[in-house]
Amino acid sequence: MGSKKDVKKSPSTNGDDASPGSGGKNGSKKNGQLPSGLEKLPKKAYENELERMQAELVEMQAWLKESGNRLVVVFEGRDAAGKGSAIKRITQYLNPRHARVVALPAPTAVHKTQWYFQRYIEHLPAAGEIVIFDRSWYNRAGVERVMGFCTTDEYRRFLHQAPIFERLLVEDGIMLRKYWFSVSDEEQERRFRDRHSDPMRRWKLSPMDLESINRWEAYSRAKDEMFVHTDIPEAPWYTVESEDKKRSRINVISHLLSTVPWEKLDPPSFEIPERPASANYERPPREEFRYVPDVASNLLDG
Repeated sequence: MGSKKDVKKSPSTNGDDASPGSGGKNGSKKNGQLPSGLEKLPKKAYENELERMQAELVEMQAWLKESGNRLVVVFEGRDAAGKGSAIKRITQYLNPRHARVVALPAPTAVHKTQWYFQRYIEHLPAAGEIVIFDRSWYNRAGVERVMGFCTTDEYRRFLHQAPIFERLLVEDGIMLRKYWFSVSDEEQERRFRDRHSDPMRRWKLSPMDLESINRWEAYSRAKDEMFVHTDIPEAPWYTVESEDKKRSRINVISHLLSTVPWEKLDPPSFEIPERPASANYERPPREEFRYVPDVASNLLDG
C-alpha cells in the first residue's frame, strides 16, 4: 500500500526562482552533470526503477477500478519542462479504457461564453478512472494572464473560484494531485534548440513557446501569484524539479504512488484452454489476399 508521506525534497536546482542567465551558461559542464551541478541519473538505474514503478502504477490502477475511486492528476509548468514525457511514462502500461490524458486545444467561441470551468468538468473521471490533465484550468492563471488572453476581472475571478472548484471535487471524493514542473531558463532554452533541430520533435515548438523566453519573469510572477491563491490544504501544489528529465519522472511517479492509498490486489486467475481440434476448416489460398510487403526482410541483408 502506498504511504501518504511526501518524498524528500531533491537538491535545489536553478528552477523557477532563478533569474534569467543564472543557469551558468559560461561555466563548464562535467560529464554526467547538468549546468546546475545536479548529477544525471545513470541510465540503467533509471530504467530499472522506472520499470518497477510502472508495475506499481498498473497495480494502483487495478485498485482504483476495483474500489471505484477517481483520480485526477494535473500537470502544469514551464514550456519544455518535461510534463509530456512524464505523462507518457505514467500511462505507458495503463489500461487506456480507464486512464485518459486530456490536453484541450484553445477554447472556441462557444467555450468563451461558458463558465470557465465548464469544459473541464465534462472530462472528469467516472468510478475507477484516472484522468491526467496535460495543462488544465490553470491556463487562465498562466498563459492567458501573461499573454493578455483574459481580462483582469476574469483572472481575479479565476483565482477566487479555483480553490472553491477544487474543494468541491475533493469533497465529492475525487483524489486530486497537482504537479508543477520547474526548469531553469538555461535548460529550457537548450531544450527549445534541441526541438528546433530535430525534425521528429519540431512540432512541439510553437511561437507561444518562444514567447515564454521573452516573458520569463512575467511567467514567474504569474506562477507565484497562482500558488498564493491555489496552494490549498485540500489540493496542494507539489513542485517537480525537472533539470534532469529522468530524475523528474522517477520523482513524480514515486510521489503519486505514495499519496494514493492503493493496495495490491490478487490478480484474477485464468486458465488458458487447450485449442480445440480443427473442424475441417480450410484456409482460402494465400493468393486471394492482399498482404503488406515484407520490407522488414531487407534489414536482414544489412
